[in-house]
Amino acid sequence: MISNFKFTTETTAIFYNLKALPIQQMLDFDFLCNRKSSVSAIVHPGKKGFHKAFFGRKEILIPVYDSLNEATEKHPQSEVLINFASHRSAYPAAKEALELPTLKTIVIVAEGIPERHTKELIAIAKQNNKLIIGPSTVGGIAAGSFRIAGYAGGKIENIIRAKLYRPGSVGLVSKSGGMMNELFNIVARTTDGVKEGIAIGGDLFPGSTLLDHLLRFEADPDIKLLIALGELGGKQEYEIIKAKQEGKITKPLVMWVPGTCAGIFPWEVQFGHAGAKAGKEEESAQSKNKALCEAGIIVPESFEHLENTIQQTFKTMTETPKHMSQNESPLRQVPLDHAEAVKQGIVRKATNITSTISSDLGEEPTYGAIPISKIIEDDYSMGKLLALLWFKKKLPTYFTQFLEKCILLTADHGPAVSGAHNAIVASRAGKDVISSLCSGLLTIGPRFGGAIDDACRYFKEAVDKNTIPTVFIEEMKRQGIPIPGIGHRIKSIRNPDKRVELLKEFAKQNFPATKHLDYALQIEKITTKKAENLILNVDGCMAALFLDALESSQQFNPEEIKEIIEIGYMNGLFALSRSIGIIGHILDQKRLKEGLYRHPTEDILYLNEEKNW
Repeated sequence: MISNFKFTTETTAIFYNLKALPIQQMLDFDFLCNRKSSVSAIVHPGKKGFHKAFFGRKEILIPVYDSLNEATEKHPQSEVLINFASHRSAYPAAKEALELPTLKTIVIVAEGIPERHTKELIAIAKQNNKLIIGPSTVGGIAAGSFRIAGYAGGKIENIIRAKLYRPGSVGLVSKSGGMMNELFNIVARTTDGVKEGIAIGGDLFPGSTLLDHLLRFEADPDIKLLIALGELGGKQEYEIIKAKQEGKITKPLVMWVPGTCAGIFPWEVQFGHAGAKAGKEEESAQSKNKALCEAGIIVPESFEHLENTIQQTFKTMTETPKHMSQNESPLRQVPLDHAEAVKQGIVRKATNITSTISSDLGEEPTYGAIPISKIIEDDYSMGKLLALLWFKKKLPTYFTQFLEKCILLTADHGPAVSGAHNAIVASRAGKDVISSLCSGLLTIGPRFGGAIDDACRYFKEAVDKNTIPTVFIEEMKRQGIPIPGIGHRIKSIRNPDKRVELLKEFAKQNFPATKHLDYALQIEKITTKKAENLILNVDGCMAALFLDALESSQQFNPEEIKEIIEIGYMNGLFALSRSIGIIGHILDQKRLKEGLYRHPTEDILYLNEEKNW
């Protein structure tokens, strides 16, 4: 008989559909009540593994199965199914659960289940002697023992105010979940508290009725006072009257049917729930309350008097239970989730990552403090954008133009250089664009791009110390260090690098001063006397002019310049420019591999005979 069903501190449930919030709320209630976890498993079709949740401050793993059958086989001790499936799939999940022997109580949260499906589930439940709570329910609470479905009782603060963390002696049942939560607080103020409270749901055909649960409470020796909240529409209250007249309900029962205001309307009124509509006079709230009172059930004059009625009834009971709050043990404190604590303003947490160049917290993203729309409207060039994001300053035009020319002149240097070569190999091996790009960029080092940063460091140190170029060269030779930025495999003093010539010409025409470039050219005069190819290469020229731009702009103090050089800004510029060329090589190879070039004569194909490209 379902009248014998009880929820205890040993009751555990299988949760159908992975809903993190109600699961966590059930676990928080368990922790507050100092019991073990009540959620033994989760069923989520198509998913297997574990769900991570908190039990107090400790994280636990709850197994996730893709079938209800497997979950019940692995957890036969769990007698409750919390069915959080949608209204489309709640019916087959509930029907399957009713036919599994280990599950005794099925809680259906979903709204909108067709009535014919609900009737079928009720018939199966009666046939198998099982209890259905719902559909359209928030569940319920067995105080201090088990929280059904997670939402019942509201937030943990309300659970504590209503003293639902320990059992009282009142059995409470309602159609409405919201009204049940309100009654929890009323009962906490007027009695020793709730032993169990259930919201059966607002559908016209609930899986279990108000009477079903009142009979359960009648059979529970720990429950001394019964409280029920009905609803206009339907005839459940008349079933309770009959049970009272037949002596099936002997304990004091306080009951009220809300909706008496419907009588002032000249038409039929629907009150929220599917079943809250009085089609006949006997289904009205006034008629029901009158019939309940005539049957000997304690009925207040109005809902406003319900609290006093409960209080007076509890005081006059022949076996008044001892008020348990006098001997309550200290409560365990349920930790707040970080997001909730931040929302309440009671915690502060240091950021894991700090960025000062951009933000996406406002109405539109910003670069620095400038909205992106402003950057578009002012037609920022690439050089200005680099100045904003890299240096966080407004740099002179010649400086930003110099940065742009560096990108243009170093974007590509053919397929045989190590960065392009590695990217091409990765691309031909079937790697995606990003993986191939990373393969090329990871080649950047002292012999490919990395010389720019080293040239910056050595040139600056020499100029700052007023080191004579010949002394600088001898010192580098003595240490066995090749001079960064000096030397080229192909170009020479007789066959200069056009890129270097362009940069030098731009600097002489636009830079206020070029002392680092002048120093580098003095080194070149000495080194080319030893070998004609020991010229100032593009890396060295960029490095020297970068130093000149930093100093002549008057936007940086000596300490900032030192930091910029040590961090590796020039290598960043080289990586940015070479990414453009490397991606071009990758896309080119993918087109070649896929046969997208229709005929060699339709595109210019550069072949390196030595490497047999």
